[in-house]
Amino acid sequence: MRVLAILAFVLIVGPIWSQVDVASSKTASLPMYRPILLGTGPDSLINRIDTADLVRKGQKDAAVMFSCSVKKDGSVLSVSTYRGTPDSKLLEQEVLKRLGAAANPKFIPAIYNHIPVDAIYYGTVMFRLIEGKPRLRIFSNQERGELNKESDFIGPQPFSGGDSKFSGFHYPDREDAPVDVDGSAELQVRVDAAGNLQEIALLSEEPSFLGFGDAAFDDMSKAKFIPAFRDGKPVPSNVKLPVYFNAKGF
Repeated sequence: MRVLAILAFVLIVGPIWSQVDVASSKTASLPMYRPILLGTGPDSLINRIDTADLVRKGQKDAAVMFSCSVKKDGSVLSVSTYRGTPDSKLLEQEVLKRLGAAANPKFIPAIYNHIPVDAIYYGTVMFRLIEGKPRLRIFSNQERGELNKESDFIGPQPFSGGDSKFSGFHYPDREDAPVDVDGSAELQVRVDAAGNLQEIALLSEEPSFLGFGDAAFDDMSKAKFIPAFRDGKPVPSNVKLPVYFNAKGF
């Protein structure tokens, strides 16, 4: 396991993400930090997923995780789904459909230091039938313990721009992966309440010895984050983040 410890400066943050920081007239309208949010309007993913159609097609209780790159204007640049429960195929297809370019999906974009930024959103969609009626929940994290408790927890989100050196994930060098194959890696990241990366570790990679772990580690180690939020307040976090490499997408 590779571990990188990073010294961080401590930033003073407001008590909740929706609070306005009035440090200057130019930035008074935007908070210091705000994670990517689903929103509540008709464009929100929670309102776009057709639960009635899923029931008609025979979808049973299921869950699927996804991540997407969300631009500073709230549009979606790319999306991946993974770690679906058994028999979650219909739900996965519906999520991909609603987040595809043709659907023109929109999120509330991330903000760091009062400025909108490009960032990565990590979410989990849960679909259940309760007395024959569909119940859909979308959580902004992928932590098993938080999901089991249905916590009001938004995981940390790596962003690009500003003083973050993160520019997305890059396919391994040809020396490491001479043949185009899909791969993945899982990282553990510890992030403080100001979004500074404190520690990062590579937990696993698949396939092994093709550079996917190194590529994910190197890219993520350059990131600053929108900090995690619990009950509306920025908090330190220690989470696992998956990285998926689709050879056709690089």
